[in-house]
Amino acid sequence: MRHLLNSALFVLLSMLSSSALAAERPNILILMADNWAWPHAGACGDRVVKTPTFDRLAREGVLFRNAFCLAPSCAPARAAFLTGQTIHRLDDAANLHGRFPARHRVFTDALEETGYFVGFSGKGWSPGNVKESGRPRNPAGTKYNDAAAFLSALPKEQPFCYWFSSRHPHIPWQDGAEQKAAMSLDNLQVPAYLPDVPLVRDNIRDYLCEVQLFDQECAAILKLFGDAKRLGNTVIVMTGDNGWQMPHGLAHIYDAGTRVPLAISWPGHMPAAANPSDEFVNFDDFAPTILELAGLKPFVECTGTSLLPLLRTTATASRDAIFLSRERHANVRRGDRSYPVRAIRTREFLYVRNFEPDLWPAGDPEIYLAVGDFGDVDFTFTKQHILDHRNEPAMKKYFDINFGKRPAEELYDLAKDPDQTTNIASDPAYHDAKAKLNDRLTNWMRETADPRLKNPHDDRWDKAPYYGGRPTGSQIPKE
Repeated sequence: MRHLLNSALFVLLSMLSSSALAAERPNILILMADNWAWPHAGACGDRVVKTPTFDRLAREGVLFRNAFCLAPSCAPARAAFLTGQTIHRLDDAANLHGRFPARHRVFTDALEETGYFVGFSGKGWSPGNVKESGRPRNPAGTKYNDAAAFLSALPKEQPFCYWFSSRHPHIPWQDGAEQKAAMSLDNLQVPAYLPDVPLVRDNIRDYLCEVQLFDQECAAILKLFGDAKRLGNTVIVMTGDNGWQMPHGLAHIYDAGTRVPLAISWPGHMPAAANPSDEFVNFDDFAPTILELAGLKPFVECTGTSLLPLLRTTATASRDAIFLSRERHANVRRGDRSYPVRAIRTREFLYVRNFEPDLWPAGDPEIYLAVGDFGDVDFTFTKQHILDHRNEPAMKKYFDINFGKRPAEELYDLAKDPDQTTNIASDPAYHDAKAKLNDRLTNWMRETADPRLKNPHDDRWDKAPYYGGRPTGSQIPKE
């Protein structure tokens, strides 16, 4: 009898302990845009776009001014986000439209196994083939039609992790047209890698209108969760999955493709003195952060570092660089070739190593399989304008910057060239700086077991299946 009583007492105490732990563990609410680049938010310094939701979260929490997506491609960046690993450790998941092998652990499964209610709506991990990955569902969790459906299914008092993965501001930039009249073309910031002509300004305005729609979607979701009394003790992450789809952006290793807006809010738990933060953040930092928030240990295979100290105190992480990677984006080169890149980004420099400089970084000049000519730059009217006028003297430099072949090494002085348009890798004045960055990049590749350190021409990502379709007329927006 005493043994039975002791056993019952142990079970009761365990239940009480688990209940207390569940009450303490924060909810996780992720709001992710599709191809939203820095600095296109009010809090990031853009003078035209209106992003009151993001701006409020940035004020109430922490605005990270040096956040990067690790890989300038949707599915690989999202795989890094979910696993906490850099992409060359993730097999086929380093590619767009590939597989995400089930052997790679994701934080969503770990949360669910320890009592969280996990779900997503929108893209989640995508684009890629979940079935061929050997997974029973999308790595982001159970899919719901929208936030309301998730809330309807969410058990009372159970901690949750919900990932809203918007389609905005993905091309075609045709939504939000009614907002255009209120958005002045005069104050738009045209980066140095694009020609400053009316067509380009109008194209940027179309994109910014869709950024505003994403912000409005997030406002509606926060209101929905607030009205349901489910925002208490909730960590809110609002960011983009990679850069915008203009030339020099998505699929390319420059800031336009890798640097993203990021605000994290956790009311009542974050000191105002920590805001804003210039600390470097990379997408492989999110899995260890979310696992620690849930009271779990980060996966031993994580290459990222938990941001929890930055959220709870005013301490600095003292990280002075992040590392970036790229394998195959779209299948746009003969032989299904990748365009492999590794890079290190510090406050002063971006150093890039291109392993196959004989290939076209933007894809073959004529369509091979997917997307179109120079298919690693998605169709926009800006892209077409540059290509249509490529032989004109005033346009040649923009063609070369965005579509031309690149040498094995690139180096950019960010103080002089923030948009990374002038490669100074061969300048003797930067010899020592380049050598140090090269050594750091090599050491990182060694520490993370990068196959390209041993064999720069490793073709495993070329041979991986590609599940993306051929281009159709519906993929090309009409004026």
